[in-house]
This record gives sequence, C-alpha cells and structure tokens, in this order.
Amino acid sequence: VDVVYSGGGSVQAGGSLRLSCVHSGHTFSGYSMGWFRQAPGKRLEVVAAIAWNGTGQAYYLDSVKGRVTISRDNAKNSMDLQMNSLKPEDTAVYYCNADKGPPSATMVGRFYWGQGTQITVSS
Repeated sequence: VDVVYSGGGSVQAGGSLRLSCVHSGHTFSGYSMGWFRQAPGKRLEVVAAIAWNGTGQAYYLDSVKGRVTISRDNAKNSMDLQMNSLKPEDTAVYYCNADKGPPSATMVGRFYWGQGTQITVSS
C-alpha cells in the first residue's frame, strides 16, 4: 500500500499548480475521491472531491470554487487537482484519499495518507 504525490511547490499569489496522486495496493472502486488539506494550526478540511460513477458529481470548498478543478482516473487509481489563482491562504499540506458516499465536506479518509504534498503561496 502506497501513495505517490507530485506537483506541490512554492508559488507567488496568482500562480498555478497541478497536484497529482496515485494510490497502489487497493482499489477506489465505488469510493468518492477527495483532496484534503491541513494548514498549520488548523484542522484537516476537504478541498475538493469527485464521485466514482463518472457523472462528474463534485464538491468544492467555497473558498476554492472557480479556482480549482478535480479529476480522477479510476483505471489508474489516480487523481489530479488543478489549482489556479492561488492565494496565501491556500498554503497547506495537501493529501488525497477516499470515502464511501457522495463527495462532500464531511468525507473522511479511509486509506493510507502518505506524506502529502506541500503548497506554499507567497504574497
């Protein structure tokens, strides 16, 4: 069981990043997949999530709507997060995981988290 992250880094406000993760050792069949983040001193929150069923049903945190797009490849057990117009408040460690049920703010991660990927946005 493993998860590989890529795409994090440091950018200036207004910049863009594309995060990717690939899970191995299990399948996300039937699970909604989501990107979570945790900033220093703050609780883990769901940034964006997408349903398993190919309908494109998705959830986005209000503060990222219009700036972020989530996508997944079920065959590869992978997920991407395109982040545009980044803001300093987007600074956090980002993780991908999955949960049963529809994509929502109340998802929990049921699989191995790994180390995540750091995004740092400077003003």
